[in-house]
Amino acid sequence: MTATLAGKSIAILAANGFDENQMTEIQRALTTAKAKFKTVAPEQGVVNGWQKDHWGHYFPVDAQISEALGSDFDFLVIPGGERAIAKLKTNLHTRRIVNHFLEAGKPIAAIGAGALLLALSAKAAGYTVAAPAEGHEELKAAGVIVSEDEMEVCDKVLSSDGADTAAWVVQAMDLFGEVEEELQAA
Repeated sequence: MTATLAGKSIAILAANGFDENQMTEIQRALTTAKAKFKTVAPEQGVVNGWQKDHWGHYFPVDAQISEALGSDFDFLVIPGGERAIAKLKTNLHTRRIVNHFLEAGKPIAAIGAGALLLALSAKAAGYTVAAPAEGHEELKAAGVIVSEDEMEVCDKVLSSDGADTAAWVVQAMDLFGEVEEELQAA
């Protein structure tokens, strides 16, 4: 599906050490779909990506996580990157944003370690989530059902273990497009 998301606002939740490949792939797809996206991060000014085994490029931060409201966005994207997710887990605003999206039933697309942020919200209990093996126990402790599949869609939450970024991007755009079509039909 080639979704047109013109006028839709997407929050990309990131911190220093996010997976740069996952970030650039989803940004490219969102740009093609004419969506407006903002990088939301705890850092000011710029946030630094991670490429396999070294620091990558800097990306502009559009909104500080402490000032961002989930209600300002239609969709949430959470790229992986162990360093970034470790930082985001300790930020209370991360929990607030994830809670908002789950409570409001708004779409979330999380990949790799990014799927572990779902464990921050009690609202994720009962959801089925795909995530890297090293995060399975953390998710189970939060009441999340862990899928053995590479990718899982549960309600409006897309999660991936991070094995195939391209397939995750396609699935995320399909999910966002389907939700947009439902909203237009209502």
